[in-house]
Amino acid sequence: MTQIPEAKGPYRGTNVRDDAALAAWLKKRPREAALEPALPIIDPHHHFWDSPHRGHYLLPELLDDIGGGHNIVSTVFLECRAMYRKDGPREMAALGEVEFVAGLAAMSASGGYGPCRVAEVIIGGGDLSVGARVRELLEAEIIAAGGRLRGMRHGVAWDSHEEIYKYASRTVPLHQVMDPKFREGMAQLAPLGLSFESWQYHPQLPDAIDLARSFPDTTIILNHVGGVLGVGPYAGRRQEEFARWRRDIQELAKLPNVYCKLGGLGMVSCGFDFHERDAPPSSEDLANAWRMYIEPCIEAFGASRCMFESNFPPDKQSCGYTELWNAFKRITASASADEKKALYSGTAARVYRMIDPG
Repeated sequence: MTQIPEAKGPYRGTNVRDDAALAAWLKKRPREAALEPALPIIDPHHHFWDSPHRGHYLLPELLDDIGGGHNIVSTVFLECRAMYRKDGPREMAALGEVEFVAGLAAMSASGGYGPCRVAEVIIGGGDLSVGARVRELLEAEIIAAGGRLRGMRHGVAWDSHEEIYKYASRTVPLHQVMDPKFREGMAQLAPLGLSFESWQYHPQLPDAIDLARSFPDTTIILNHVGGVLGVGPYAGRRQEEFARWRRDIQELAKLPNVYCKLGGLGMVSCGFDFHERDAPPSSEDLANAWRMYIEPCIEAFGASRCMFESNFPPDKQSCGYTELWNAFKRITASASADEKKALYSGTAARVYRMIDPG
């Protein structure tokens, strides 16, 4: 198995602006009024972190973002290698992240920070490549999460082209999900009632297809419409790569254990270059750019197996939170009431076993 050269820091290259510069840039476009403000939304994918590499994004920052007029009723935290334990066995280091987020979730659950149930569900991290030994970590995370843990993510997003290295969040071997030890670890999830978040780039989708076929009893949630790349060698090849992406999305949709998150298109690695504008894009701009990926996913999976996500703060490099959800609502303007319920809250509530806003 080929080993990829090690990255020089988490998420290097993805944050093109630091916190202060990003805040100043976002203020260049006044926050839009929220469209369909009464529509209940579960945001099923966001992060918390506090590091010199990625900046500062904790409960106050999220609450400020979700306070723009949309009806965000609850959220799901996704692992991002934040607050890993410094001491103790390396295989248990990810437990620190779950402990950290469970504290923020408890703060929100007090009701003292507004009506949104922040981190109602937690998706933990860990290393499936240790095989069956990962079960000890998973069981510890279940306890630490206080009833909030629903799944785990072992991200494998990487690419063989050196130009993509700076966008990758972690160092992984090529085709890691095909490794027998990884699959031994994967086999621990379903017996514990845990799902798997599949985070890869679009050239890796054939591996995701094989993984989903091999574990039909494990619920798999495809992150970020499959991980579209539009930078490095993929820049200027959107139509060619789109055809490849769409073929694999349609194949994944044939597998009933796979669900799809609609979002992540604001990451700079997608190549839309909104971050290079003098002022942030409008929701119309975002909808026009993102529609080409979101609509085929809904067509392939159906609304009952799709859920919109913010992927904040990574997507914040391209737009504001209110504008992001406005863009999604523009794309689904002609959807039925039942379809909107599924896309904005129902699918997430069912898959993650959350309180359904009805």
